[in-house]
Amino acid sequence: MASTLELVLLYLVAAVAGVVACRSMRLPPMLGYLVVGVVIGPHALALAKDAGGVSYLAEFGVVFLMFVIGLEFNLPKLRSMRTLVFGLGLSQVALTMVAAVAGNAALTLVFMLLGKRSGLSWQTAVVLGGALAMSSTAILGKLMAERLELETEHGRRVMGVLLFQDLAVVPLLVLIPALSASPEVLLRELAFATAKAGVLLAVLLVGGQRAMRWWLTLVARRKSPELFVLNLLLVTLGLSWLTEHFGLSLALGAFIAGMLIAETEYKHQVETDIRPFHDVLLGLFFITIGMKLDMSLVAAHWGLVLALAVLPVLFKFALVTVLARVFGAPAGVALRTGLYLAQAGEFGFVLLALARQHELLQPRLESPILASMVLSMIATPFIVMYSNRIVMRLSSTDWLMQAAALTTIAKKSIHSEAHVIICGYGRSGQNLARLLEPEKIPYMALDLDPDRVRQAAAAGQSVVFGDAAKLRSLMAAGLARASAVVVTYHDTASALKILRLAREHAPKVPVVIRTIDDTDLELLRNAGATEVVPEAIEGSLMLASHALALVGVPMRRVIRLTQDARNERYGLLRGYFHGADDDGVEERQQARLLTVSLPAAAASLGRSLGELALHAVGVEVVSVRLGSGQVVRADEGLVLGAGDTLVLAGLPEALSLAEEKLLKG
Repeated sequence: MASTLELVLLYLVAAVAGVVACRSMRLPPMLGYLVVGVVIGPHALALAKDAGGVSYLAEFGVVFLMFVIGLEFNLPKLRSMRTLVFGLGLSQVALTMVAAVAGNAALTLVFMLLGKRSGLSWQTAVVLGGALAMSSTAILGKLMAERLELETEHGRRVMGVLLFQDLAVVPLLVLIPALSASPEVLLRELAFATAKAGVLLAVLLVGGQRAMRWWLTLVARRKSPELFVLNLLLVTLGLSWLTEHFGLSLALGAFIAGMLIAETEYKHQVETDIRPFHDVLLGLFFITIGMKLDMSLVAAHWGLVLALAVLPVLFKFALVTVLARVFGAPAGVALRTGLYLAQAGEFGFVLLALARQHELLQPRLESPILASMVLSMIATPFIVMYSNRIVMRLSSTDWLMQAAALTTIAKKSIHSEAHVIICGYGRSGQNLARLLEPEKIPYMALDLDPDRVRQAAAAGQSVVFGDAAKLRSLMAAGLARASAVVVTYHDTASALKILRLAREHAPKVPVVIRTIDDTDLELLRNAGATEVVPEAIEGSLMLASHALALVGVPMRRVIRLTQDARNERYGLLRGYFHGADDDGVEERQQARLLTVSLPAAAASLGRSLGELALHAVGVEVVSVRLGSGQVVRADEGLVLGAGDTLVLAGLPEALSLAEEKLLKG
């Protein structure tokens, strides 16, 4: 029997292999976890026969998943999306569960007429209906973000339904344990569980937010990142223990903890700190789910698996499409919403695991159901990828609407010559348009927020609904005739798509990109960007300009200094000195500054900067402070002496190599 450490190592190796494979195929990591779980499980290679403590550890993945869902619970957001969340979302979940119970009742009646028993109780049908109602927030959120569809008509509907599905898990976590009670006491148990959940929620939510804010402020004042993270673990697991002690689930307590923190000013810091625990433990949970798949049983009942994979997908597609139409969506939007939400989701696994724990799901059904859910999730990226073709085949009106949208763009831009195409009409895009108008420079803005487009168009501004990352939208906006293209939003992947399209179809049109910082500066320039404006560096440049002017530096010199920095493509401002608060992944991937003082025994003494060739390891010498105290420019002929201090710029690994070369040779 393998030790717990060996099991953990096996899980980690399998997880790394699965995620690498999925990343290379551009599939969600969740699928990789499920597949490697199947491979190493007791029904395949049998590398992990006894999950033991690791399975218990993996349960905390669900806890942190519910904690993150609680963090995203936002009352203003719910109010703004109430029609989609509590109209479309509630209808989808409720009708799916009703259909599952009604279908099971019909099958039971048929089997009774044939003199057989179906073997499925109504309690099991409720659980299966709840699992069937779920779709994958993780997969769809990632896919729609990559495709820039979160603010589209179908994207908002999909996110509204997903939000309600996440919320619906909370009462289901209370309901499933109660359903395992005997028929004589079932109603009493259901009422008791509901009352306990209601009382606990009321007590925690009435004074809980104020207490949570006070406690987090107290901890934050200690200014210790370790203490803050330990406190998060204490709060999350402590409330999980409390709800379990009340006879409810661990996950419900985590959801409450997330809700309490969501209304404090520490929400975003908590999201950042908790993410590694959430991702790793949730990965372990999906591996344990995959280990439950008995492939021999699946092979023996492949027809059932195929039916369970195809029929629920078709049912959900039809149901969501009809409901979306009922709630006012055009045919094309309704079809896309149905296609996106047709597959199974991660919370389906959570509900099935809880049902299995309370003996509401027969072992012989577990593997076929899990296999069918995995198959539907694997199919999701491909369904989304080809959704446009599918919808155009099913709905001629959608094709006409797309053609009409492109015609609208073309009509507005047809008389424009030497105009600026603004990709994204948020605050930066609107500010750019306001500066272009007094100069009589025409522009055409493309944006994917229908409300923003409607309001701006009503105000007489030249903005239309369109995806700037798609060739047909750019060409309709007059890319070939444009004087410039400006990408005003923060999305490197989308900016690279626009750059590629512009370089292929209008290579002479300059493209200006806005970014947050200088992380992707060289990547975008190499892709063909004419100018890249890093917001953080440009902001610090303006800050320095005002400071220099206020302390008495002549304005002409201030303008020249800032212009020199821009002409150097921000080279003078790139990099920074590392501090204790710069330990995130993004910070480790950015250029930074390092000072290296040369002692009397340094290997580089008496050698020139040209001889040392620090640029060969990816490091630039910004300046040198001589032992006498004088600061001089870094010249290749400068010979180093004892006491000299060099200011180096580069990535952390390169700086380490350069420091070693200077000191030890």
